[in-house]
Amino acid sequence: MTTSVDNAQTATDPTDTLGTLIDNVIRPQAPIVDRDGAFPRPGVDALAAAGLLGLASSTEVGGAGHGMRAVAEVIERLAAECGSTAMVVLMHYAATAVIEAHGPRDVRAAIAAGDHLTTLAFSEYGSRSHFWSPTGTATATDDDTVRLDARKSWVTSAGEANSYVWSSLPLTRDAGPMTLWLVPADSAGLTVTGDFDGLGLRGNGSRPMTADGLRVPAAARLAADGAGLDTALGAVLPWFLVLNAAFCLGLADSAVAEAGRHLTRTTLAHTGAALRDAPVTRRDLARLMIRTDALRAFLGDTLTALETGRDDAMLRVLQVKALAGETVADVTDGAMQLCGGSAFRKELGLERRFRDARAARVMAPTTDALHDFVGRVATGLPLLDEANR
Repeated sequence: MTTSVDNAQTATDPTDTLGTLIDNVIRPQAPIVDRDGAFPRPGVDALAAAGLLGLASSTEVGGAGHGMRAVAEVIERLAAECGSTAMVVLMHYAATAVIEAHGPRDVRAAIAAGDHLTTLAFSEYGSRSHFWSPTGTATATDDDTVRLDARKSWVTSAGEANSYVWSSLPLTRDAGPMTLWLVPADSAGLTVTGDFDGLGLRGNGSRPMTADGLRVPAAARLAADGAGLDTALGAVLPWFLVLNAAFCLGLADSAVAEAGRHLTRTTLAHTGAALRDAPVTRRDLARLMIRTDALRAFLGDTLTALETGRDDAMLRVLQVKALAGETVADVTDGAMQLCGGSAFRKELGLERRFRDARAARVMAPTTDALHDFVGRVATGLPLLDEANR
């Protein structure tokens, strides 16, 4: 389980423009995206034009060549303003990790240029959050194509992405538990089969998709037949879990900052005191800050473990999303309580962050699954039972 260390930044580093994009596009659009459940296309297009969708792509194909630390910072900053945009970009980076390792050069170059949005299509109705146990099938045909059939339950950017990193059962029964495919969005037989009207992340386009007789070339396979689970665990999971933690950190940090501003600027007319003047209120804010800063430190240590190849890198990766999911849920809940009735109005943006924060606990692998994984690693057991491999 490894990730590249960030290359030296250049004068044209795309992250230099992120602040301007947030100010001019992402932040103003965030309430609209949430209110309407609209896919954040203006923000995604602006990020693409600035080179940020190619941030993790190799310089060999025209990408920025950054590693996970820089990408995590981008996700953190986006999540602080618009959780839906951050999740779309997070899933793009997670899928890019597989395509960089096993995908065709033309798609890699398109991602690097900002002309291609990709995402993961793992979760299925039959296995729910157990993404490591696909039920969708892959069947070889007589014309050197492969037929894919599946009912995917949650696909971020469904109907909006240019491609999907798609999981299935293997072509050959004993090859392994899973095979991965690169499925173009315009494939015949691929349809979006539902809408998303969720509690939070309302604009991330996470909708069901169905493959019914979908055909892809045999060359669309990513890695060997049956090696999809190893690829998912080794290439996808570190990016997905670490970036999820960065996503949670951005939400938590922005909630604490907004709560602090509210407590500072709000006064009681009958006493003249600001809300911050109450010791109990200051104590509660401090607790939220400490929880958030602890998550930041743990995320930083996880990134260092990956970059240096430390023996505990895998353990840290599994721990960080579990810690982040619980932290952001508690911190956003605490911020809502601190700000009282004002937090229930849209103006502060706290209730939106509170709703967006609920997703981390239930996104596969869920917090409960991660706790089990951590316990297995800590006691010398394999990550998954042999029956699941």
